[in-house]
Amino acid sequence: MWDYSEKVKEHFFQPRNAGVLEGANGVGDVGSISCGDALRLMLKVEPETDIILDAHFQTFGCGSAIASSSALTEMIKGKTLDEALKVSNQDIADYLDGLPPEKMHCSVMGREALQAAVANYRGEVWSDDHEEGALVCKCFAIDAVLIEDTIRANNLSSVQDVTNYTKAGGGCSSCHEGIEEILVKVMAERGDSFKPGTPSAETAAPAAMTNLQRIKKIEAVLESVRPQLLRDGGNIELLDVDGKTIYVSMTGACAGCQMEALTLQGIQQKLMEELKEFIKIVPTKAGALSRASCNP
Repeated sequence: MWDYSEKVKEHFFQPRNAGVLEGANGVGDVGSISCGDALRLMLKVEPETDIILDAHFQTFGCGSAIASSSALTEMIKGKTLDEALKVSNQDIADYLDGLPPEKMHCSVMGREALQAAVANYRGEVWSDDHEEGALVCKCFAIDAVLIEDTIRANNLSSVQDVTNYTKAGGGCSSCHEGIEEILVKVMAERGDSFKPGTPSAETAAPAAMTNLQRIKKIEAVLESVRPQLLRDGGNIELLDVDGKTIYVSMTGACAGCQMEALTLQGIQQKLMEELKEFIKIVPTKAGALSRASCNP
């Protein structure tokens, strides 16, 4: 269980400025549901002064993502665009009295959404996509440039730090060597050294979980997304776990919804992040598995 500050809990349970902003003239979109987190930041800017009159957000993600987005909108209202752009991801975390290290990537996403929204208002092209071949973490679609920038901005010094701030390396772990190479390069720029491949307590492979522990983690992830589904009149039920295949039932408004596939992709990515392994989530109608098991 993450150790959340009271302010994070406050902004999660009572988020400020959530929902569509009518008359927004600057919109920034970052992340994707398939990667587990997505954020749309909407700004209403006064053209004569470049002052942000209002800011709203829409977020698909964990409690830290919602709280970070809520905090960001409160922090930037009343600022000029240039002043707002000086807000760092660490400023967002500090405003919330801290974020768990494993959730710092949520504040990074807020900073990027702000950059994207300001660029949109100014008629500029903003993109977090970089040159072909720069992709480092395929699980979460994180490129080398983002990793380098985040290491520099936050003075990171370990693979675990990079995972906490960007999610890179939090899935299959096959990109750890690539992350280490970037750490070597960036740390050398500031006169520090890093020995790639050196095992440590924070990069060691986690101990194997029992089946009961896996099921409890799966249930915890489903419980974390359930409030969002309930708000839309839907729900999700865990039916069975067969090795790396997880069977669920989408109920209520979620059953047959046009967004069902995208929602399941997001939940699957969250499960991969939590379990530290590749899994497949399969939607199945309640009762189908028990009926199938009765067939000869």
